[in-house]
Amino acid sequence: MNSQYNVIIVAGGTGTRMQSTVPKQFIEIKGKPVMIHTIEKFIEFDEFINVIVCVHKDFMTDANFMLAEYFPDRTIQMVHGGETRFHSVKNGLEKIINKNDVVGIHDAARPFVSVETIRRCFETAAQKGNAIPVSPVNESLRMVSNGINKAVSRDDYKIVQTPQCFLVSKIKEAFEQPYSPFFTDDATVLEGMDETIYLVDGNPENVKITNPNDLKYAELYL
Repeated sequence: MNSQYNVIIVAGGTGTRMQSTVPKQFIEIKGKPVMIHTIEKFIEFDEFINVIVCVHKDFMTDANFMLAEYFPDRTIQMVHGGETRFHSVKNGLEKIINKNDVVGIHDAARPFVSVETIRRCFETAAQKGNAIPVSPVNESLRMVSNGINKAVSRDDYKIVQTPQCFLVSKIKEAFEQPYSPFFTDDATVLEGMDETIYLVDGNPENVKITNPNDLKYAELYL
């Protein structure tokens, strides 16, 4: 069976911020690589979902063996990660043919996304054209500009998560734009075409594993 859902797992990092020779997405937590935990969540959501993984060229062989070990009966496409996230995602989008499909773009290092968050994102994107998960800011915030700081209302801000989901035709068109450093995530790329971005509830545990302390959190959470 085929699915109208696709997910691009962005796993192009090399382990710099993790201070590791192994990229964070390959580090094992509870006996299983982070990236595998992540992919399993999307398969739990939709067993027929089309999975595409963007991997740094130096780790393609490692990723290939890993995917074959954990998903022996499944075809998972791999593409080279690019110079930036923008270029990695663009490479992944080229593998999707049906422009009426929905695609989710997700960080490999976010293994704690809930199936409910994934479902909200995909179903809202199917209805409205896009959806990104967000969570509230629970800390006090201050804006600093030109050496001057002032308090701002945390109610005016949200923390952005992934998967960010889009109608394939729209996001492919958006990624035809020239790269800009302003494109910090996939929603900002679509926003560059003056599209409205739709927000859905994420889940608080859906944090991105970035540094060694995050691994300790991940171990405790599991």
